[in-house]
Amino acid sequence: MLAYDFGLQHPMNPERLHLTARLLGDSGLLDLDGVRVVAPSVASDEDLATVHSEDYIRAVRDLSWNPDRSDAAHGIGTEDNPAFSGMHEASARLAGGSLDAADALMSGRAVRAVNFGGGMHHAARSRASGFCIYNDAAASIQRLLDRGAQRVLYVDVDAHHGDGTESIFWDDPRVLTISLHETGMSLFPGTGFANEIGGPGAEGSAVNVALPTTAGDAALLRAFHAVVPQLAGAFAPDVVVSQHGCDSHREDPLTNLRVSIDAQHILMLAVRDLADRLCGGRWIATGGGGYALASVVPRSWTLLVAVAAGAPMGPATPVPAAWRDYVLERHGVDAPPLMGDGADTWWRSWEIGYDPDDELDRTVMATRKAVFPLHGLDPWFD
Repeated sequence: MLAYDFGLQHPMNPERLHLTARLLGDSGLLDLDGVRVVAPSVASDEDLATVHSEDYIRAVRDLSWNPDRSDAAHGIGTEDNPAFSGMHEASARLAGGSLDAADALMSGRAVRAVNFGGGMHHAARSRASGFCIYNDAAASIQRLLDRGAQRVLYVDVDAHHGDGTESIFWDDPRVLTISLHETGMSLFPGTGFANEIGGPGAEGSAVNVALPTTAGDAALLRAFHAVVPQLAGAFAPDVVVSQHGCDSHREDPLTNLRVSIDAQHILMLAVRDLADRLCGGRWIATGGGGYALASVVPRSWTLLVAVAAGAPMGPATPVPAAWRDYVLERHGVDAPPLMGDGADTWWRSWEIGYDPDDELDRTVMATRKAVFPLHGLDPWFD
């Protein structure tokens, strides 16, 4: 997975995956009963063509051999998405990991699966975007549908709008995409507002909560619990696929949401609980954005694996000394001593009431008004 590398000056540094894998090992999570580590396969062109156009796949292949060129029509060769040697195979391997996860769930070999190298949610059917070449999350959703799932819930809590995944399933009522993200008024890709609800015949299948720019923990948690459980229950999915980009963190250099790892962990638990309650636990979790590569990303995604594994690890768990020593030697920085940030994650339940003077509440209510009635829900009370 470390071959997915846009270069030394690019924010999407594969070191974040290396440090995550090492922290997982040092934490003992990979040695637990019931946990298997599976090398990701490389998705075939046929696999990729279920969610990407054939001309786009050809363009990625071509630029993998000619990385000095660019293809503006397909979004490759830009500052965000520079071409690099071996780009096709590296990107197809990230997608293969999520496809393998879908196969494992549908065959019954697993109930939960994590691909922390995945979550490339900006890639659209015929265009690269936002550091994403192939959309592994979309590919896994399509594989689930092709293997017998009737309805798939996709929950995206990355700081950026999950626009690529949404666009690929814009007209498909079998897929409910819910994205909670920093408002497009202040952050790439500039989309993801409450009135974006899905295409003709699939109205209500796209749900967007455009969070205030510096929302913080309490606002994010209030918004999630005011929207996601209600819609998930009405939709009744067979499988949950989630994207856990941790770039919402207050230390992330590219975003502004000011969220703690403690709040991210609460969302992981909430998504797991939805899967347990609604679809027999069937849950695929992916990574995504996250650019504080030593201080944030490894801790967040190690907690994600711990949640999926049912391990007794939480924000108050000490970070292994061996891993902290490794980070100090490799990067010259002191890693945090705990898995979390020690944050106060108290939040107001929606049942307390709607405050029209609160920017967050206005955002949430706009989303509820736009989509709740389409699912038989009352935006004021459900």
